[in-house]
Amino acid sequence: MPSALKVLIIGASGVFGSRLAELASREEGIELTLAARNLRKLEAVARALPRQPGLARIDRDAVKSIDLVGYDLVIDAAGPFQSSHTKLIDAAIGARVDYLDLADGREFVAGFPRFDKAAQDAGVALVTGASSIPALSHAVVDELTAGWQAIDALRIGIYPGNRAPRGRSVVEAILSYVGKPVRVFREGEWQQVPGWGGLHREDIPRIGKRWASVCDTPEQDLLVERYKPRQSAEFFAGLELGLLHVGLWLCSLPVRWGWLKSLRPFALPMLKLAELVRLVGSDRGAMTVRANGIGRSGQRAEAAWVLRADANRGPYVPVLAALAMIRRFREGSGPLPGAYVCSGLLDFCDFEGDMSRLGMEHWWESDEVPANAESGLAA
Repeated sequence: MPSALKVLIIGASGVFGSRLAELASREEGIELTLAARNLRKLEAVARALPRQPGLARIDRDAVKSIDLVGYDLVIDAAGPFQSSHTKLIDAAIGARVDYLDLADGREFVAGFPRFDKAAQDAGVALVTGASSIPALSHAVVDELTAGWQAIDALRIGIYPGNRAPRGRSVVEAILSYVGKPVRVFREGEWQQVPGWGGLHREDIPRIGKRWASVCDTPEQDLLVERYKPRQSAEFFAGLELGLLHVGLWLCSLPVRWGWLKSLRPFALPMLKLAELVRLVGSDRGAMTVRANGIGRSGQRAEAAWVLRADANRGPYVPVLAALAMIRRFREGSGPLPGAYVCSGLLDFCDFEGDMSRLGMEHWWESDEVPANAESGLAA
């Protein structure tokens, strides 16, 4: 009988790390260890799990290779990854341990290929971005546009419910780019727009209207690189309450005008403010993927996918790719040694079963229309 895969989750007391721990603890053939700086918080997470994991006090900011010896796979669920260092990656290479993260930092992900040679030399696989973007979003785009002759525009959106739990690292990640120039692909060329700019309302089928703004993520680069859209590749996110979403847009103005360098130092007070109105709004999160282009038959094609996660199940969505990758490593079907972005490593079927078990709904919309018809799905 093969031995269990020894998995270490760093940042396991956080919003996403704790949910990944919950799902991974239900998997057979996994020997789980949870790590964070605060053991008391870890113990609280561990008590809620069906099987008791090991616990370790590990600070990702000071981790060393010796801390990882004996594990098969280390997962960085801590963040934030914006302007993050690479100590954990270096430690994983030194300990010859496979590595996985949920990174959403644009520069972090863009620079990841530089670890490819070191990973191959050490005989380990390093995977970044095993999260909602790009792992899930690209699996969806692959389904939506299968057989298409060309893609013109892609549009991804993530819209958490206001009652969803928030972690400080998530708030810091958002504030790191708010008001700063963000590079986006629009009208067939790269343009600079303000982070959290492009303020508008998205009409999401079966959910309603949500606020949306431009975010700085690896997704914009990766969509262009993988799918070669001829017109645009955009990513938006939104806070459900106008008080918070529009308020953050207003707070972005001093950064845009050069009065403040960044809003990131204000993460804690802004998090506390958001907590004051947490019970207002809904527990319904959503994710949307829209595409238009030239379909299989040569006609104009439009397609969309919508995910609806009620009852605060939305924070599980970012960890489903990591869960699927854990299974791949357990089964011996993980990637070969090297450094990879988690784009094209997973298929939509790798997510669908877990979405169903967690009570999430999703649906597809697709249509091919005459080439001179107006587009209805592409906003």
